Amino acid sequence: RYYMFIDIFLNVLKDIWPMIFIFSVIVVSCRVFYLISNNEKVVFYKEILMFCFIIYILLLYYIVTFQDNNYGTNNLVPFMEIFRYSISSKYFFKNVVGNIALFIPFGIFVTYYMKNKKIIITFTLSLIVSAAIEFAQNAIGRTVDIDDVILNVVGGLLGYYVFKIIGMISDKMPSFFRSQLFLDGFCLIMILVLIYLAYKVNFWRFLA
Repeated sequence: RYYMFIDIFLNVLKDIWPMIFIFSVIVVSCRVFYLISNNEKVVFYKEILMFCFIIYILLLYYIVTFQDNNYGTNNLVPFMEIFRYSISSKYFFKNVVGNIALFIPFGIFVTYYMKNKKIIITFTLSLIVSAAIEFAQNAIGRTVDIDDVILNVVGGLLGYYVFKIIGMISDKMPSFFRSQLFLDGFCLIMILVLIYLAYKVNFWRFLA
């Protein structure tokens, strides 16, 4: 099941990477010149997190508007589609687990950026965004499924709890591991590791 999600991600990335590349150049360039011209302090790990959030939004947009177009009937009955699939089937992992996993990063990012980290905020924003997605899908000829909204909200709430767990673990760690120096270094190392792995497995062949 893990490889199925990897394949979906690679297929999405294959189609969307030119847009991500161009958008990244624009955003990074504007952000760098803004920071320099306004003489603002750069917090590297926060800039990376914001950049990741933007890339996530682009990927989310592509997945919900271009991937797996279907022209069946709308479902406005809660849980009808969720219990339609066998837990062991690939459709369950793709349509149920996939819709949950799709919004876990959203819940993490929203909880991180909201100063008032109450679960109701993450719940409300997940509900609004998911409902907006279903509305947009209906407008472009795709089906509307209330279960997608339910699963997306569940994913957003899981993201909230993931963030809370990370926060509790972080609070018990030595202060050095919460310092800007460590977080900046950790982000830099992760970027270098990803670049190395990309070349090591000849990742670019997937984009051809």
